[in-house]
Amino acid sequence: MGWKLRRAPWDLASSFSIVYLGAVPGFPSRFDLPPADVIVVGSGPNGLSAAIRVAQAGHSVLLLEGADQAGGGVRSSESTVPGFIHDVCSSVYPLTLCSPFLRSLPLHAHGLEWVFPTVALAHPFDDGSAVVLNPSIEETAASLGVDGQNYRTLVEAFTGRWKDVFDDILAPLHFPHHPVLYGRFGLNAIRSAAGFAQAKFTTEHGRAFFAGLAAHAMLPLEALSTAGVGLMLALSAHGVGWPFARGGAQELTRSLLSLFRSLGGDIYTNHRVESLDQLPPARAILFDVTPRQFLQIAGDRLPDRYRRKLSRYVYGMGAFKIDWALSEPVPWRALECSQAGTIHLGGSLEEICRSEREAWSGIASARPYVLFSQPSIFDSRRAPSGKHVGWAYCHVPHGFAGNVVENIEQQIERFAPGFRDCIQARSVRRPLDLEQYNPNMIGGDIAGGASNLSQLFLRPTASLYRTALKSVYLCSSSTPPGAGVHGMCGYFAAEQALRDLR
Repeated sequence: MGWKLRRAPWDLASSFSIVYLGAVPGFPSRFDLPPADVIVVGSGPNGLSAAIRVAQAGHSVLLLEGADQAGGGVRSSESTVPGFIHDVCSSVYPLTLCSPFLRSLPLHAHGLEWVFPTVALAHPFDDGSAVVLNPSIEETAASLGVDGQNYRTLVEAFTGRWKDVFDDILAPLHFPHHPVLYGRFGLNAIRSAAGFAQAKFTTEHGRAFFAGLAAHAMLPLEALSTAGVGLMLALSAHGVGWPFARGGAQELTRSLLSLFRSLGGDIYTNHRVESLDQLPPARAILFDVTPRQFLQIAGDRLPDRYRRKLSRYVYGMGAFKIDWALSEPVPWRALECSQAGTIHLGGSLEEICRSEREAWSGIASARPYVLFSQPSIFDSRRAPSGKHVGWAYCHVPHGFAGNVVENIEQQIERFAPGFRDCIQARSVRRPLDLEQYNPNMIGGDIAGGASNLSQLFLRPTASLYRTALKSVYLCSSSTPPGAGVHGMCGYFAAEQALRDLR
């Protein structure tokens, strides 16, 4: 037997009723799944957050995951050689600790332990020096030399109230809870990172340091709003640090799952939802998927106007990622890098801007801006004794099918001569490999869609979490507040669903 969602005859293009239709060939019947008030499809951090929030409200929740393990982009594997634990996608979690929802959860009681590197971030230069980002504003400012006072002036206005700032940043478009503070932050954040760095810093070191932070936006640094990403990440370091989950990213997922189950939730893995026909009746359904996937799942049930809006949604540049099993620590020229959890490799402001502009324009940069992480320096559970893991990625054109392993490793060798001699094994994931691993990463886009100004607040459409189908919602990073392991997209989608249920 099977069930199908069909628009009711009184429907005006948005609502549906649940109608029993008999068997649907090729799909499991409703009897394969237990009944639940709410179904959440996709168990990434947003899907898990949505499921937890609905369960907290007292509703029964069924969580469905297409892969063989939960987590979406928050998973780990021994992808090089046995005993070396690699975070396949995300790895460093400042926004998790800044998240108003996730920081409220008792994840420590469910086994989660954070590891804080000695230095949150280092940005090395060709002369052997480096700028560091640390919880201490004084230490960060000191590493910036003559630009130290400029940096201190920039961040001190917000660091004492970082929770208030993130309460407003990590939310959909709204009247701010702290309008004066948020207005001050917004006037800086709306600017382009390239222009902001040149205006606020006088040295090449200061400008390049800020550009490296802002390049997490996965946009050309000449684009408006990219300065906001740099400011947000700097503020997160001073507020909470840039930690890893001890034992690997999967431990964050395990703790969220443990909490979800303690609230009575059920999860089914290896259950890929390709059509609404596969789902049993529910009072609400939340999808942790991007617009392109939802178009395929909902099929012709979507009104043409809404379908056209979703089809115009823009995905961003891709990521090209390498994991390494290393025989020894990376031989960084700058001592600060040996103490850092994350390293930004890009040299100057001009070089980083060129790399991001080229990737956005369809060119794989010969000298890419590279994000490098070395969790095993601080977490001995990641590798056998005396050995280490490292990972890096750079931004490449959307759907890029080429090979930039040499480009990335040359950039690391530039700041760590002898790095290649440390490599025991490597695992390479091109953009389409990432999409195959996690279907939300369309064309290798790890941000759930470009965060350009037109999609920064109203994503994927002006209806945000609501879709054109009654009681069906989107809760992925393609909704506000966008990319990052903060769970707030799932939280706000769940809040919308709960209001509608009431």
